[in-house]
Amino acid sequence: MLKKLFILFFLAMPITVMAANTKKQEPVEHLTDEQIYEQLKKLALVFETARDNFVEEADEKKMLEAAMNGMLGALDPHSSYLSADDFQEFNDKSHGEFGGLGIQVSSDRGAIRVISPIDDTPAARAGIKAGDYITHIDGEQVFDMTLNQAVKKMKGRPGTKVKLTVLSDGQEPRTLTLKRDVIKVKSVKFEDKQIADSNEDSPEKIGYIRISDFGATTAKELKEAIESLEKKSVVGYVLDVRNNPGGYLVAAIDVADAFLDGGEIVSTRGKEKTDIERSMAKSGDMTNGKPIVVLINHGSASASEIVAGALQDNGRALVMGSQSFGKGSVQQQKPLGDGTAIHITIARYYTPSGRSIQNEGITPDVEVLQSKLEVLEKKESTYSEASFKNSLKNDASKKKSDKKKSDDDDDKEQELTDEEKDALDYQLQRAMDMVRAMYKLNLHAKKDTSGENTDVSDDEQDSGKKSDKK
Repeated sequence: MLKKLFILFFLAMPITVMAANTKKQEPVEHLTDEQIYEQLKKLALVFETARDNFVEEADEKKMLEAAMNGMLGALDPHSSYLSADDFQEFNDKSHGEFGGLGIQVSSDRGAIRVISPIDDTPAARAGIKAGDYITHIDGEQVFDMTLNQAVKKMKGRPGTKVKLTVLSDGQEPRTLTLKRDVIKVKSVKFEDKQIADSNEDSPEKIGYIRISDFGATTAKELKEAIESLEKKSVVGYVLDVRNNPGGYLVAAIDVADAFLDGGEIVSTRGKEKTDIERSMAKSGDMTNGKPIVVLINHGSASASEIVAGALQDNGRALVMGSQSFGKGSVQQQKPLGDGTAIHITIARYYTPSGRSIQNEGITPDVEVLQSKLEVLEKKESTYSEASFKNSLKNDASKKKSDKKKSDDDDDKEQELTDEEKDALDYQLQRAMDMVRAMYKLNLHAKKDTSGENTDVSDDEQDSGKKSDKK
């Protein structure tokens, strides 16, 4: 039990490699001990020959680390060797604070692909989005770099600048200058959002919870968020894990558990058929059974998919958005005792219904692709009474015209309010509509049930009234 507590399951490294096209696996032909020994002798011979004959001075450490990385990379895209610097950096990121641009990236056919920008970071503020490609860093092509080399070039002292050439789908490449910063990740943000057309005397509020990653403090932050929102009597919840690349398995389990009153959350299955571990939800739903919509998109990976799958399979939430990323493997750190470590895939994870989402992702119950709303009707028509020649003028028209000009000038100077930003988020608006609809359905269901229980004759009602008076 103690051993399990100290195992760090990290489901989506901040730096990951995209899975290659799925190929039919052929049976593994295992080598004998003698054959393995011969191959290791060959590896040593290759090392010595390369070191002695290379045209320039060879860096032995670099060569050996590359050999170990290649060995692990041959297993799957998520297994890798961590040098002392990489291991330290990995731990810094896991604890919620690190330096850089605030961007989760992977390698895709030699290019650097964005999994997702982290909320409120230089990358997010610059408009970098999930699915974008980075082709140049400070004018240097990334095709000649390893993933780690590219990531190190994007890092640096806070306050310094770096230029990225970014390619978005269907657009021309653009060069962005970003200022590096200390990235402090707050996993959970929340607020109560009032529904625009709800009753003013009894306004309906929806609890909006945004989880940007699954770190060491996520479960604690979520608990505080739900407790705060419950005090505001919200009618339901939108759980937003869009562009969330993942994090700790234990954090994903705790988050799902907060919304469940029982049932399986996730199972992990290792190399052996008997190597199965199931995580079950404890009794007690912190949201008291209120409607939940989980928002996902193609940037939702790993731990995000565990939460969405658990709530979906248990019938606890409706999942909306677009198909998720599809990372269904579990990694574990194995320190090597000298400050270095290996990061290796040890299991696959499955949703409660037994679905493996590796390379598939979570399919939303209701697909809602992010869209931009377009106003089809002008506020003021060009054809009206005012368009007629010699039409009578309105005495107040000049004042209105002056006021409109003043308001337009003010609008140019002001940034969008939170309400205006929400209105532009099509997926969020549809999710809030769905929560409200589910809440209304629950209300009607309760009224119907109450009506059935009190469906008595007039005489019985009169008798009841007399009895009450007595």
